[in-house]
Amino acid sequence: MTYKVFVDGQEGTTGLQINEYLAKRADIEVLKIDADKRKDLAERKRLINASDITFLCLPDDAAKESVSLVDNPKTCIIDASTAHRVNPDWTFGLPELAKEQRAKIRASKRIANPGCHASAFILGLKPLVAAGLLPADTQIAANSITGYSGGGKKMIEHYQSPQRIDAPRPYALNLTHKHLPEMCAYTGLTTAPIFQPIVGPFYKGLAVTAYLHPQQFTRQATPADVQKILADYYAGEEFIRVAPFDLEANTDGGFFNVEANNDTNRVDLFVFGNEERMLIVSRLDNLGKGASGAAVQAMNVHLGVEENAGLV
Repeated sequence: MTYKVFVDGQEGTTGLQINEYLAKRADIEVLKIDADKRKDLAERKRLINASDITFLCLPDDAAKESVSLVDNPKTCIIDASTAHRVNPDWTFGLPELAKEQRAKIRASKRIANPGCHASAFILGLKPLVAAGLLPADTQIAANSITGYSGGGKKMIEHYQSPQRIDAPRPYALNLTHKHLPEMCAYTGLTTAPIFQPIVGPFYKGLAVTAYLHPQQFTRQATPADVQKILADYYAGEEFIRVAPFDLEANTDGGFFNVEANNDTNRVDLFVFGNEERMLIVSRLDNLGKGASGAAVQAMNVHLGVEENAGLV
């Protein structure tokens, strides 16, 4: 069977990457919009309603506008913006979130694609809250270092200009990053984390680090215990690997490679530290599992095809 797919916002970073994934698929017919009609509401509406799946790779307001154009009840919308991620009428497009999540994605016609930082944070912390090791009201401190591609075309041009920036740049220093609502909603945390991201002078790759102190736990737990909670929670998941608790094996002479999952849809989870203080580090490709790969994975789940179709 062939499915019709439209990417609304096909010229953006996420849209271009989704089109690269879809181009490899014999079961997908991509509906293209002419360049001079990208802002033509009537043409966008026609293509959205002619599709089985429409990906929205747009700013929040434009994404909401696209949703308002849908009148075909069979069209499934997968929105890569932040507009609908904590909307109860939308399904969060993270299949590994919980046992019932795939069934929800399969049944839904409105799927909100997770943010890159949020995906890494949620996957690292959700199992600990679900296991009762972390109380829901715990305040977590975390940071993220990410490639500059996550900032879109203007940031990419800025970093690749002759006046290239070669230093990491912390941002969101008002501590109100737009991913905070989903970080709380899908970990089960009731207190927003102190979250501070950093743009690195590399194209893509992302690692979120969450800081844990055993005094936050509801019971005694070693780093090996924390690793086992993660490993048990994600047992059998194709795209998530929980690394053994082994500093030497998981680093290069003590240094951590943020880019090791680039060009994949994989997430690696690590526990570092000791019995007095610990880190959970979640690594992914911010354009893969952090954006376009996650969207295609959610599409596969919704359509009932092989979940790894077109993904590595």
